[in-house]
Amino acid sequence: MPTGPAREREGRPGGLGRASGRGAEPPASSVWTDGACLGNPGPGGWAWALPGGAWASGAEPATTNQRMELRAALEALLALPDVAEVVSDSTYVVNCFRQRWWAGWERRGWRNTKNEPVANQDLWRPLLETALPRGIEWRWVKGHAGNAMNELVDRLANEAARTGRGGTGTC
Repeated sequence: MPTGPAREREGRPGGLGRASGRGAEPPASSVWTDGACLGNPGPGGWAWALPGGAWASGAEPATTNQRMELRAALEALLALPDVAEVVSDSTYVVNCFRQRWWAGWERRGWRNTKNEPVANQDLWRPLLETALPRGIEWRWVKGHAGNAMNELVDRLANEAARTGRGGTGTC
C-alpha cells in the first residue's frame, strides 16, 4: 500500500484522470499543449495556448518528441495556476494521468513494468507534483484532425523547433 503523498492522491474523491464531460461541469479553463521534434532526437519545441488568450512556446536544441509533449504540459501548468484541464494529442501524457501510470511508477520505485527506470523522470516528477494536487483533468484529442487549437499549438511548437526560439503572445 502506498504511503505519504501517493496514498493521499489515490484516496482523493473523484480520482485523477477523470474524463471531462461525464456529467460534470466543464473545467473553468482549458489549456491546449503540444510538443514537436525535428528528428527524434533532434531540435524540439513545445507550446501551450488558452483559447482566445495567452500562448507561450519554447525550444531545446537536442531532445525528443515525448520530452517536448511533457514540457508543454509542465510549462502550461506552471504558468497558469487557474487551469483546470489540459488538452493534448499526446497519449503518452494523457494516459499517464487517466490510466494512473504514475501510481505504478511510485509503487515500483520509479521503475516501469519492465523494471527499467522510468524515462523522462526529470520532467514527469515536477509535472506530477504540479498537476496531482490540483486535480487537473486530461483530455486527448486527435492530432492533425483540423481542430483549430490543436493546429495552433502544433504550429507554435514546430516553429520553436525550427527556429530554436520560443515566444509569447495572445491568440
